[in-house]
Amino acid sequence: MKKRIKLVFGILLVFAVSYVLSLNFIVPIVLSSLLAYLDTSRSLSLRPKYKSLYPLLLFVLALSASICFVDYRSGLFIPFSVMPMLLTILFGDLMLSLLFTVGFSIILMFLGDNTVTLGVLALVSGVTSILLVFHARKREVILRAGFFVGLVQLACFYTLERFHFPGWKEYLWIFLNGIISGVITLPLLMFFEYLFKVITNMSLLELSDTRDNPLLREMILNAPGTYHHSLVVGNLAEAAAEAIGANALLARVGSYYHDIGKVAKAGYFIENQLTQDNTHEALAPSMSKLVVMNHVKEGIDLARKYKINPAIIDFISQHHGTSLVYYFYRRALEESDLEHEIKEEVFRYPGPRPQTKETAIVLLADSVEAASRSIKEPSPANMEELVHKIVNNKFIDGQLDDCDLTLRDLETISKTFIRILGGIYHARVTYPEDTASEDRDKKSTEESSRHHGKDKKSRS
Repeated sequence: MKKRIKLVFGILLVFAVSYVLSLNFIVPIVLSSLLAYLDTSRSLSLRPKYKSLYPLLLFVLALSASICFVDYRSGLFIPFSVMPMLLTILFGDLMLSLLFTVGFSIILMFLGDNTVTLGVLALVSGVTSILLVFHARKREVILRAGFFVGLVQLACFYTLERFHFPGWKEYLWIFLNGIISGVITLPLLMFFEYLFKVITNMSLLELSDTRDNPLLREMILNAPGTYHHSLVVGNLAEAAAEAIGANALLARVGSYYHDIGKVAKAGYFIENQLTQDNTHEALAPSMSKLVVMNHVKEGIDLARKYKINPAIIDFISQHHGTSLVYYFYRRALEESDLEHEIKEEVFRYPGPRPQTKETAIVLLADSVEAASRSIKEPSPANMEELVHKIVNNKFIDGQLDDCDLTLRDLETISKTFIRILGGIYHARVTYPEDTASEDRDKKSTEESSRHHGKDKKSRS
């Protein structure tokens, strides 16, 4: 009921603002329709705080278009492909970007008497730009897309207006319109990334660059074992996310940072211990538990200190969920007496549990990779049993209750983990010993020793 009241209030607000600004009646109708679709559609993977950004962008663009639009020629100065490129890159939702492009095209068609051409131009250039920047991983792709959009706009404009014989200036501007749209999109993209904390494929790749990232470099130098563990988890998570249609790049980069808190006390984690001596043997289980569990809090603090995007911090806080620190819990039970009751809740991570598919995949990949190191005989059968056991345990423990992974997704993820781990721990061929080369080496050693003895005699 509250959602419906908010929706009605939002639609009334759109109509009121449009009336005050004297916008064309089609503007509030299109905006209200899209707003209602956003609010009721269950197929859209939008975070709630981003839902308001879509109609806001469209409203600002419609307002600017209405102000700029004086006659047919002034409409050619509207950057048609800025909004489609921004929405596609920021949120990666192809269908919604197409819907808003259609909405903007309809608005343009009703701004004046002879604007069918502008509506078609906005639709064609918008669809073209969406397809060109979808899944883009480099910022220069935007400029390249702007150039090709300009060519498409030029061809479309010529097809629609060849009988009206517009001047060469109109043709020149409609081509430059696409290029300028790409140039405008770049700073606007960085502005929205900063303002709304949206993470894009481009910012993800920048976060994965170890050369310019001091936080990852610190982990490489101070916790090399953890860094290697994170790389393997990243490979597992990326393959699994791609297999179920989740954001594979986000899963991989999130894996790089999920254990960043271990940098503070790297020596207390087994993957960074160079000797056979375990530091935790000298500590009480309750103290060891605090040290191990604290790497989540340390990681969140480090990420905030280096201003890492909140979407990556989610991997740090959720990659253990509310799981039990089983090893130290068992040690505490073995060492305790009947007078001191050991509560299981004390040995559980504070959470939260994974909220998205990507964070849930990293939780599973982290557990599977860590457990795979303890297998004495990593045969395919043993590896398959291990993966299924861990995934089932996490499911039964309720760690996957807050994310939208299905049972089919879990089966696909398990198969992917088994395939990747099978490649890592594959059996190696035992090569036959080269006895001939050993005999030659032995003979050459004896000859050199005899020559050395003769040299000593001659010198004496």
